[in-house]
Amino acid sequence: MSEFTTLRVEAEGAIGRLTLDRPDKLNPLSSATLAEIAGAARWFDARPEVKVVIVRGAGRAFSGGADLDSFTGAPDLPIRDAADLGRRMADAVEDMDALAIAQLHGWCVGGGLVLAAACDLRVAAADARFSIPEVDLGIPLAWGGIPRLVREIGPALTKELVATCRPFDAAEAKAAGFLNRVVAPEALEAEVEGLAAQLAGKARHALFSTKRHVNAVTAEALGLARSWADADGLVTAFSDRECAEARRAYLAKRMRS
Repeated sequence: MSEFTTLRVEAEGAIGRLTLDRPDKLNPLSSATLAEIAGAARWFDARPEVKVVIVRGAGRAFSGGADLDSFTGAPDLPIRDAADLGRRMADAVEDMDALAIAQLHGWCVGGGLVLAAACDLRVAAADARFSIPEVDLGIPLAWGGIPRLVREIGPALTKELVATCRPFDAAEAKAAGFLNRVVAPEALEAEVEGLAAQLAGKARHALFSTKRHVNAVTAEALGLARSWADADGLVTAFSDRECAEARRAYLAKRMRS
């Protein structure tokens, strides 16, 4: 097992596991966590025996999304660099040599959904719930989330879900093409472990080539490279008065509910 502070990262033969490990806070994606996820992707790449990596969350949820306070209050990073950490994280997961399987349960919110979208395959419990609240928070969906959602569910549904911020369930996510499989909550871990074992038994080069080929085709069609500018949209949103008012209203409503 490797040494990380907000994650558990381990490899056992051909299967690796990356577990978001702040269950008391619903596994928020702080600036430290984003940097560690990118580091974990490189950690797995340094172990060529790992063919599959399971990405999951400890406790009651996959991830409650970005920890906004960690970006605006990170004294060790310029604000634009902090705003760009999520894109770097998602790119690192997507660029891993190993296939990544997102194991989704409980809430998968905002940046957590972008992390799931950066994985190659997604399996969810039937009671998993999804939400993209960024617009209600007065910020754009960043971290390469827009092109990844367009890739998986198409432009019209991406616009609707991102603009309305309405929650949706695993059945809708499966029907839209975001999820590969939906299973009973009690069967989720066994389903993902079985899928990982099936893939791990295949030739590494064939798996790697399949992943790279599909990603190259979709990247050419959608232009993921343009997501470097997402950080500028976040920086603008943090300094825009109307966006700040929307964020305060959203957080106040959450505190009352």
